[in-house]
Amino acid sequence: MTPVVAALLGIVEGLTEYLPVSSTGHLVLAGHMLGLADNDPATSSFEIVVQLGAILAVVVHYRVLLMERARGLLSRDPAALRLLSAIAIAFAPAAAVGLLLRKTIKAHLFGLLPVAVALAVGGVAMIAIERFLRARRPGPGGVPAGAQGLEQVTPARALAIGLGQCLSLWPGASRAMCTIVAGQLAGLSTATAAEFSFLLALPTLGAATLYEASKARHVLAASVGGLSMTIGLVVSFLVAWAVIASFLKYLRTRGLEPFGWYRIGLGMVVLWGIYR
Repeated sequence: MTPVVAALLGIVEGLTEYLPVSSTGHLVLAGHMLGLADNDPATSSFEIVVQLGAILAVVVHYRVLLMERARGLLSRDPAALRLLSAIAIAFAPAAAVGLLLRKTIKAHLFGLLPVAVALAVGGVAMIAIERFLRARRPGPGGVPAGAQGLEQVTPARALAIGLGQCLSLWPGASRAMCTIVAGQLAGLSTATAAEFSFLLALPTLGAATLYEASKARHVLAASVGGLSMTIGLVVSFLVAWAVIASFLKYLRTRGLEPFGWYRIGLGMVVLWGIYR
C-alpha cells in the first residue's frame, strides 16, 4: 500500500466514521476503486486499524468532558459513574458478538455485495424510523424530539444502544447509524444519541483496533508499512476531528433522512456495478 493510497483511505475513514453512512463500507468500496484486492487480509486489517485516528479525534474534541469525568471517577461523582456505567453497558454486547464472529465477518462480509445490501437496507430503515419518530415526537426544525443531555442515557437506553451496535458488525450497516437510531428509538434526541455514539466509539473502536493490530501486526508491517500506516492515521484524525463538530451542529436543526437517501443511492450504484 503506497502512502498516497493510505492517505486517501485515511480521508475516507475520517469523513465517514462518525456519519451514519458506514466508514467500513466506504473503505471497502474505496479500496476496490483504488485497485486493492477484495478480502485481502492486510487491506481488511488496515481498514480497522486506521480507525485509531478517528478515536483520537474524539479524545481531542471531548478532552474537557473526559478530564472532568476522569476527575469525577476519582471522587466518586454520580454523573461520572453514570456515564461510565452507560458506556460499559453499551459496549458489552458488540464486544461479545464481535469476538465470536470476527473471523466469519472478515471472511464473508468484507465484499462489495454485502456492503451494498447493508447500505441500501440501512438507508431505508433510517428514513422509515426518522419519519415515524417525527410523526410521533415532532420537534423544532423537523427533528424528532427527545431527551437532551448525556445524563439522560439510562442503563436501559444504554443497553438498547449496545444491542443496536451489534448490527453494525456487518460492514456497510454503520456503527454511527445503528447507535444513533437505537438512541432515538430509546427516547433520546438525535444530537444526544450522536454524542453518546461518539463516546461509545472510544472503547468499541479502541478494542477492535488494538485487537486487530496485535493479530495482524506482521501482515500490516509487510504489506502496508510504517510510513503508510502513520499517514493513514494522521489524515483520518484530522478529517474526523473536523467532521465531529460539524455533524453535531447539523443534528441540532436537521435530521438523518438525507443520509438515508445517500445510502440507498450508493447501494444501488454498487449493485448496478456488480450485476451490469
